[in-house]
Amino acid sequence: MTFTRTRASQFLSRKILRAETIAGGDLSAVKRLFVADGGTVIAKETPLASAEAEMLAALSDTGAPAPAVLAIDHDLLLLQDMPVGGRLARSWVDLAHVLDHLHGASGSAYGWHRDYAFGRMPISNTESRDWPSFWGDHRLRCHLPFLDQGLAARVSALADRLGDLLPAHPPAALLHGDLWGGNILVENDRITALIDPACYYGDREVDFAMLSLFDGPPAVFYDACALSPGWEARQPIYRLWPLLVHLRLFGDSYRQRVMEMLYACGV
Repeated sequence: MTFTRTRASQFLSRKILRAETIAGGDLSAVKRLFVADGGTVIAKETPLASAEAEMLAALSDTGAPAPAVLAIDHDLLLLQDMPVGGRLARSWVDLAHVLDHLHGASGSAYGWHRDYAFGRMPISNTESRDWPSFWGDHRLRCHLPFLDQGLAARVSALADRLGDLLPAHPPAALLHGDLWGGNILVENDRITALIDPACYYGDREVDFAMLSLFDGPPAVFYDACALSPGWEARQPIYRLWPLLVHLRLFGDSYRQRVMEMLYACGV
C-alpha cells in the first residue's frame, strides 16, 4: 500500500499519514487514507478506474448521492469519503426517493457505451433497442460456456422465452447495476451515497431484483417505488443474472440458489 499512499499524496498534494482496509472489497482493494490535515479519502485500486469514475459522475448527474471523484490514475481511484454509520433498515423510504432520481435518467438504447467487469468476469454492455434481446444475450447466454450441461440447457431455455416474459421496450432507465446493501451508504436515516456502480440503461426492475437478493426491503419501500404491474413475476429472471455472476466468481456454493431461481422462472 506504500506505493498507493505515495501516489495519493502526489495527486492530493497532501501527506498521507496512514491507511486502513475497508471491509467488503471482494473484487477490488479499498482503503481509507488519513490525510495530514485531519481529513480522510477513499482509495480504490481497480483496473477500471476511469470507467467507474464515469459511472459515479452519471449517478451524481441524476441527483442521486455519490462520492466525488478526487483523482484518477490508470488503476487508482481517489474518492470523497462519505458519511456512514446509519442503517439501511431505517432508510428504505429515502432510498426509494434516491432511486426515483436515478431511474429518471433515460437512455436511447439498452446497455452502455463501454463494457465493464466484475473482477475477472467481463460484462458485455453492447447496446440494443430490444430489451429481451439485451437481457438474453448479455446477461444470460453469456454464461452458457461456463456452466455445466444441465444448467446451461435451462438458462438457454429461459433466454429463448424472454420475448414472452419481459416487456419489449420498457423505459431505458439508468441502473446502478450492482445495487445491494453494501453499496448503499447511510447516516442518520438518510442515504449519503451509492457506490461501486456497474451502470447501464435497462428496465429499472433490475436494480430492485439485485437489492432484494441479499437484503429484505419492506412493503413500504415497494409502495413508494410504484413499480409496473407484473413486476414480481419478473424478479426471478432479473435475480438470475447476479446469481450466475456469483456462481462463476465464487463457486458452487451459489449453485443451489441458481437452480432455485431457474425453478422460479419456470424452467
